[in-house]
Amino acid sequence: MLSTNKRGGPLKGLRVVELAHVMAGPVGGLLLADMGADVVKVEKLPGGDDTRRTTPPEIQGESASFMILNRNKRGIAVDLKSAEGLALVRRLVLQADIVLENYRPGTMEKLGLGYDTFSEQNPGLVYCKITGFGLTGPYANRAGYDLISQGMSGLMGLTGEGPGRPPVKVGVPVGDVTAGILAATGILAAYIERLRTGLGQFIDTSLLEASLVHTYWPVAMALATGESAGPMGSAHPVAAPYQAFPTGDGWLNIGAMSQATWAGVCKVLELPFMLTDPRFATNGARMANREELVMLISDVLATRPTDAWVTAFEQAGVPAGPVKTMMQVLEDPQTRARDMVVRVDHPVAGEIDALGCPIKFSRGNGVTRQGAPLYGEHTAEVMRELDYADEEILRLSRDKVVHLAQASPEICT
Repeated sequence: MLSTNKRGGPLKGLRVVELAHVMAGPVGGLLLADMGADVVKVEKLPGGDDTRRTTPPEIQGESASFMILNRNKRGIAVDLKSAEGLALVRRLVLQADIVLENYRPGTMEKLGLGYDTFSEQNPGLVYCKITGFGLTGPYANRAGYDLISQGMSGLMGLTGEGPGRPPVKVGVPVGDVTAGILAATGILAAYIERLRTGLGQFIDTSLLEASLVHTYWPVAMALATGESAGPMGSAHPVAAPYQAFPTGDGWLNIGAMSQATWAGVCKVLELPFMLTDPRFATNGARMANREELVMLISDVLATRPTDAWVTAFEQAGVPAGPVKTMMQVLEDPQTRARDMVVRVDHPVAGEIDALGCPIKFSRGNGVTRQGAPLYGEHTAEVMRELDYADEEILRLSRDKVVHLAQASPEICT
């Protein structure tokens, strides 16, 4: 039985095997681990997760990219091309509640690690697979990356400065991250059903769907009008003013989605004539005269710094906020108050900051905040829980079937 003694949180006791690499799968595993699941990350031997080599940046020689996605997990390193290595992973999966993987379609099946291999022996197993395009349809066997999914989902057709400008991807790998969130959501839904029926099931999601799911409003417009929306910079396709404006020292987002908030904008900017001017009196008129609207607002906003405008709009009840750099976000008091920057202890990098869990529970997460595992850090520990004798663990290590890091003294002797 896999150990969950040090775990707290609402998913305490759940055992997850993460056969995933790079980003989408590890994001899903991270969310489950942060909520208390015992996530055992299986890395290939040799090399491990490719993000271990996604450097710079590094902290004490450890990949920052790997560490940000893999905290609160235990890590083992196994040669998945060897019979004994595959036997170890099968043994691990047979005792697990959940498997999460994001290799190309057919990879796990060829290794004998697909869902069908375990569904009879472990009927309660919830098995989730993330691919580029899903397991059905004409693109099922294509390789997928976040960039490709953003282009094929329409996101890049909506992102950018405006018509005639080059396509622009969202500044973060939104397909990868959202695919991990969808995977965790599907896993928990399937687990809830398992509590009722005792039966697990197979879950299939993709980067394409994870990118497409962000397009609800553009899809609604396209289905209603038969036309595709295009890039509008920071502006909104159905409301104005709802975008970023230059100020005296930076940029400010203003969101006037209603007539009441529009009245507040006019009051703060001391432009009362705009409330009755036929060019700006209604949302439809403001949309039709957006260029003039933006020019008038920008001229006034340029006279004061961003923080002064934020205070003024807040007092008037108008949603507004600065466009911040990443470091400004991490230092923001609201970010800190919401525990979105947390300290974790890494065996090599020491105490480092990481992005916190975005979901809060009234009884607390209670999860040990430990750093990402070293390569093979918990191999011996997990193998012991699977009833491997120390002599066998040492032999498999010598035969390069597994990799041990920070092995206990009795294993090394």
